[in-house]
Amino acid sequence: MAKQVRREVTLNIPIHPNMELVAAHTASIIAEIMDFEETHIDEIQLAIIETCINAFEHSNSEDNKVTVTYVLTDDDLELKITDHGVGFGMDKTEFLDGETRAEAMQKRGWGLEIIREMMDEVKIDSNDGGTTITMLKKRA
Repeated sequence: MAKQVRREVTLNIPIHPNMELVAAHTASIIAEIMDFEETHIDEIQLAIIETCINAFEHSNSEDNKVTVTYVLTDDDLELKITDHGVGFGMDKTEFLDGETRAEAMQKRGWGLEIIREMMDEVKIDSNDGGTTITMLKKRA
């Protein structure tokens, strides 16, 4: 069995309006190089934009930056978005049914739901030192 090649690209972006687009554009270029389908590239871009905006709005990071790590393997693209802010707790709306959740969330709060819909796997690690959201998109 051949060993998978693992490559990493790291991007540090300031918390500033529209910098999420830099992270999304970088993801798009990487996904194109990896021969992802166009619809999957669009999903990756949307997920990374939502994740970065969440970090920008909610991290209260003193270093005023977000680190985006792109991990490329033969089979998938893993994205890690890390801030060094205050962290967050998953609230009770995460476990409600769709209609009840919609009422609870109203117009805001759909970012994590969108991310989960766009990506194959999503993992959230959050504590007082910050938050890392790890997302995986499989190529096939």
